[in-house]
Amino acid sequence: MTASDPRSPASSTTSSVEARGSGVVGFDRERYIEMQSRHIQERRDQIGGKLYLEMGGKLFDDHHAARVLPGFTPDNKIAMLERLKDELEIMVCLSAKDLQRQKVRADLGISYEDDVLRLIDVFREHGFLVENVVLTQLEPSNHVALAFVERLERLGLKVARHGVIPGYPQDTDRIVSERGFGANEYSTTQRDLIVVTAPGPGSGKLATCLSQVYHEHARGIPAGYAKFETFPIWNLPLEHPVNLAYESATADLDDINLIDPYHLAAYGTQATSYNRDVEVFPLLRTLLEKLTGASPYASPTDMGVNMAGHCIVDDAVCREAARQEIIRRYYKAAVDERINDLDDVVSQRVAMVMSKAGCRVEDRAVVRPALAVEEATGEPGSAMQLADGTIITGKTSPLLGCSAAMVLNALKHLAGIEDTAHLLSPSSIEPIQTLKTDHLGSRNPRLHTDEVLIALSVSASTDDHARRALDELRSLAGCDVHTTTILGTVDEDIFRNLGISVTSEPRFQRKSLYHKR
Repeated sequence: MTASDPRSPASSTTSSVEARGSGVVGFDRERYIEMQSRHIQERRDQIGGKLYLEMGGKLFDDHHAARVLPGFTPDNKIAMLERLKDELEIMVCLSAKDLQRQKVRADLGISYEDDVLRLIDVFREHGFLVENVVLTQLEPSNHVALAFVERLERLGLKVARHGVIPGYPQDTDRIVSERGFGANEYSTTQRDLIVVTAPGPGSGKLATCLSQVYHEHARGIPAGYAKFETFPIWNLPLEHPVNLAYESATADLDDINLIDPYHLAAYGTQATSYNRDVEVFPLLRTLLEKLTGASPYASPTDMGVNMAGHCIVDDAVCREAARQEIIRRYYKAAVDERINDLDDVVSQRVAMVMSKAGCRVEDRAVVRPALAVEEATGEPGSAMQLADGTIITGKTSPLLGCSAAMVLNALKHLAGIEDTAHLLSPSSIEPIQTLKTDHLGSRNPRLHTDEVLIALSVSASTDDHARRALDELRSLAGCDVHTTTILGTVDEDIFRNLGISVTSEPRFQRKSLYHKR
């Protein structure tokens, strides 16, 4: 990267975000939208012809970025691309292998299959052109994926089938030939900027882009490739907590951050990249050289267009937010391993990342208070940290589970209702318990969080305390929660819908072989 690189940091570090002085914002959203959209246009001008832009991470609802870069909003990338909306179209790709193993988006709790449809709806609602879906790594024996292809085609979408290419990504002679990319089906596009996205990592976005570039040149159409990957952030140090948080988020893929060796060799400067980009770079360079006679990129970093690093306005805020995300990722991995009876491979990888970042599970403010409740009562406990730093706890009782009790306690606190007041009287709870145990076959009489909120909403029509508490429900968005046992799926979904970040100790409340969540 030369000194004249348009991605060089701006000379001024002031911003409207800094001026607000909130102390909790570390990222300038508006600067990002302006700089990123301008830089993508500059790359289009540089490449000429069609540009296939691989969109790493989540294009819509990027909750990871919002957590580690406070001020980044989940719709940031969409807001940025809306400036180019009339000139671009979106192509969604999905690994057939992920369909076969029924992979689920952890942050939303829905399958990749459903998320493809959801994403297309969301993009179209924002006015984007979306008509092409690519199924990657498709094999004739994958009947689940083939059924999904038929479903997409019935819905009026154009579907391209890309097979498994032997030797990918090392055997460049085969890959860049009729036996490789040439064997993939071609997707006809209408615009000159094609954004390629997917429900999650490992979906084959890069291969989809390169396959399309190959087919475009075979048809005499100039085309090029660039990558928009938010993480790791190339101009932050290798072990900056924000980059380490990305490493923890992809621990299941065994991704690792590293210094881009090609960039170091070409320019004598360090830039942060990750193993998959470095591994596939020779293929990308070979493809471009075979098609156009020369590659415009000397390194994986060169092919990126990410401007996020230039929009961090409070490094300390982002460092702490990233450390908290790494801890959350550790607990998530440990819980997933416990639920699925897996070895602790992923959680140990994240534990190593925690060590690099210099953080421990106790640094998550809600962990010790939740464990203290359990120690004092002998029953599961929970704790929530409100936006102002206040810690609210919940204990298990004959009427309520600890999560439900904690939510009620938090709503009372936020509404200024005295602690001794009952938002729900025992007489209103008991009929619900009777319904659960006597008629619906539940062995647990305690109310879940959703049942408590429904009862609270019913009471709100006649009780002022309940109404005031219910009005504070939106104030729980962005709060952190920790529970001492693994949550049931009902409570998990409620917290997700409320925008609450939850972690749990990796153990079930009951000691048994089968656990209904």
